[in-house]
Amino acid sequence: MTSYQLERALFHWPAVVNHAPSQWAENFARSIAKQSRRRGWKPTEKQAEIMTRMVNELFTENHNHGEDVTVIE
Repeated sequence: MTSYQLERALFHWPAVVNHAPSQWAENFARSIAKQSRRRGWKPTEKQAEIMTRMVNELFTENHNHGEDVTVIE
C-alpha cells in the first residue's frame, strides 16, 4: 500500500466504520482507526488488503437496500 493509498483509505475510514456490514468488520475498522493514530504506523500486507477492499465496497455497495431510486428533475 502506497502512502497515497493509505492516506485515501484513512480519509474514508470513519465512513467505513459507520457502514461496516458485520460485527467483525466493525471491530476490524475500529482497531485500524485506533492503530492509525500511532506515529509511523503502517498496516500489514493483510490489513492493507482488507482496508482497500472495505473502502472500495463503501463506494460500490448499493446503499438503497433494494429500494428504487427517485430521480429529482
